[in-house]
Amino acid sequence: MFVFTARFLHILVAALVSASLLVVPSVAHAQQRSVPIVRDAEIETLVADYANPILNAAGLSRSGIDIVLVNDHDFNAFVAGRRIFIHTGALLAAETPNEIIGVIAHEAGHIAGGHQHRLREQLARAKTMAIVATLLGIGAGVAGAANDMGGLASAGAGIAAGGTEAARRNLLGYQRTEEITADRSALTYLERTHQSGRGMLKTFERLAGNMALSGVNVDPYQISHPLPHERIANLQALVEESPYRDSKDPPELVLRHNLMRAKLAAYTAGPNAAARLFRNDPGGLPMRYADTISTYLRGSPRDALAKADQLVAAQPRNPYFHELRGDILVKANRPREGADAYAQAIRLSPAPSGLLQVGYGQALLATGEPDLVRKAASELQSGLSREPEFANGYRYLAQAYGRIGDIGAAELATAEENFHSGKYREARAFAARAQTKLKQGTPEWRRAQDIIEFREPGRD
Repeated sequence: MFVFTARFLHILVAALVSASLLVVPSVAHAQQRSVPIVRDAEIETLVADYANPILNAAGLSRSGIDIVLVNDHDFNAFVAGRRIFIHTGALLAAETPNEIIGVIAHEAGHIAGGHQHRLREQLARAKTMAIVATLLGIGAGVAGAANDMGGLASAGAGIAAGGTEAARRNLLGYQRTEEITADRSALTYLERTHQSGRGMLKTFERLAGNMALSGVNVDPYQISHPLPHERIANLQALVEESPYRDSKDPPELVLRHNLMRAKLAAYTAGPNAAARLFRNDPGGLPMRYADTISTYLRGSPRDALAKADQLVAAQPRNPYFHELRGDILVKANRPREGADAYAQAIRLSPAPSGLLQVGYGQALLATGEPDLVRKAASELQSGLSREPEFANGYRYLAQAYGRIGDIGAAELATAEENFHSGKYREARAFAARAQTKLKQGTPEWRRAQDIIEFREPGRD
């Protein structure tokens, strides 16, 4: 079950810039942004397998770090709070797991180094400097006007502008320093986990090549990150000194990486994207995976099912091939068989997956059989207890509760869907309706009350 959705967050944009991999414009004010994200059990499991050793090496394994996949074609990654955001464009472009692991290590360096907290302090300092410069400029301007001295008035404007520019440059200089620190921390984590830093270097070489091809001529004093060629020069010797510089990704991990890229290409980058990625291996398993997904998306369930059966025959213990087969069967109006395929995916999954459980619940719901619909409500509720922010899942939960006649629970599920989609007014309305049908004081009634009383950050 590959799902596009949106996560509504209040983000300090400047903090994102500080903790991102690439050179992007700096904006120093808080605003609400809707981040388009991708939810997929296979990709999230793989990225977690990349991240867990790094987070452990960084001392962050118990810090509740989440990794979020952003549906964006640019090669980028950034940190906000305890979340690492990785663009799907980075996953598609990275030819090896080591490249993405290097990206994760860099972002972990920002979190472990407390860079976001210190950036907020620097922002406050820069703001103070700018205010002082502006006040000095106003003072000079008033004095010039009072004495009819135009030159002094003009100088006042210059003092204000110059002071603000100095504050901005100081902040950018601080951010560049933090980026260099995060790069070096990343190499430390890679060495602790016996992995090469060459993937990081390849990432920066790609960025440098992209800048050269685009004809970008960047003033190094006007950006928040070191230029890619500077980062390469700073890291090259350290990478080559590591005893793990020649370490290679295990072949099974490389195959999982390419299956992930094939899936992303098929779902997000158009029908020909996978063929471009795997032009040197057109008959390989990743290309066959992408072809099966593309056939499914084109609305040819019979052909897609035949191809999915071949995938399962090639890797019968791959849970995500069974998951895809389940999706195809549901689309082919064979939901009971689809539910069986999802059940097999859950059994084979390396770890409990709320997303797979939600998919299983959807398939059970699609059967329309009363006993299976009741089971669907149970499975959906259980899956959402593991993935409480998965807004789309609540829609199916509401349908399941509605079909079995539990209207209060259905309206609470609809309130949850709206709440986790950032539609707080609608969420409060459905929560209030749910409370009229729920027993006062129960956990469900209290959850509805929490939604009613919730106020968006920054608003009264």
